[in-house]
Amino acid sequence: MKAGVFIQTNHKQITGAIVAEHALRRYSSNNDKFDVQIMDSRDYPFFAAHEGQKYLRDGVKRVWLNDDLQSFTPTRFMPPKLMGYAGRAVVIDPDIFAAADIWELLSRDMQGKAVLCRMRSGPKGLIDRCMASSVMLLDCAQLTHWDAQAKFEAMFDFTQDYQPWICLKEEDRASIGFFEAQWNDFDTFTPETKMLHTTRRKTQPWKTGLPTDWRPAERFRLFPPAAWVMRARRRLFGEYAFLGNYKPHPDQNQENFFFGLLKECLEQGKVTEEFLRDEMAQNHVRHDALQVLERTPDLPPAPLHPLSQVSKAA
Repeated sequence: MKAGVFIQTNHKQITGAIVAEHALRRYSSNNDKFDVQIMDSRDYPFFAAHEGQKYLRDGVKRVWLNDDLQSFTPTRFMPPKLMGYAGRAVVIDPDIFAAADIWELLSRDMQGKAVLCRMRSGPKGLIDRCMASSVMLLDCAQLTHWDAQAKFEAMFDFTQDYQPWICLKEEDRASIGFFEAQWNDFDTFTPETKMLHTTRRKTQPWKTGLPTDWRPAERFRLFPPAAWVMRARRRLFGEYAFLGNYKPHPDQNQENFFFGLLKECLEQGKVTEEFLRDEMAQNHVRHDALQVLERTPDLPPAPLHPLSQVSKAA
């Protein structure tokens, strides 16, 4: 079976993407059965071509900024085309780190579905019924209608809204199934976690202390006045005004896991100290990252789950 794992990223999240690839390989005993590709939005000119233009997002016209933390998200829909609309693909965000063998997901029985994923958490999942496209298992042969560039460009003539696209609301509901939450564990890290998703951007472990560089939602169905305040803040003071800084992750084990993986990347030459210093200088990685690496305990050898012996850093 033709199979691939695709990690989406942009320049701001490239460190996370490199660590994510390392985790996929570290925890798989089937590395000869699938490829891994990092999809960097800088490699696709249609992103840069729309810099500064208005697009439609959740009914609101926003300005497209490639410098935003999550400008890579439209690449979630590129794998079927990149696979020649054949075989299986898993696509993940750059803040998702495997703790189990991804082949278990790639090779599972999809029961005829084109997409397997999980629901979003919070109001977006419960009220909006938004599906989490941050991790998807794809049967590429059934997704010949996916053309990420065409959909992306339609957002700028306001015939395509970003939100229903990213939430999979425009897909045939009968073609979508669900996998266990542990394959996309939202900031929950237990011995059952198969892929950890550090989805709360405010507490991503490698960003602690940096100024916030992601744009919050501007539509709040439970309390619409909050959206009015957020829009006024942006228009009067700028995209990231008054959003503060990234906070420490409340779960030390999740920080240990990420930095344990990054430590191995450094030891194995997948990243260099010079690379990390440059990432710190650009405010892509926390400024004390090298000090954190020094105190981070080694991870237990694979295939042991990272929580089997992880201890808190001193």
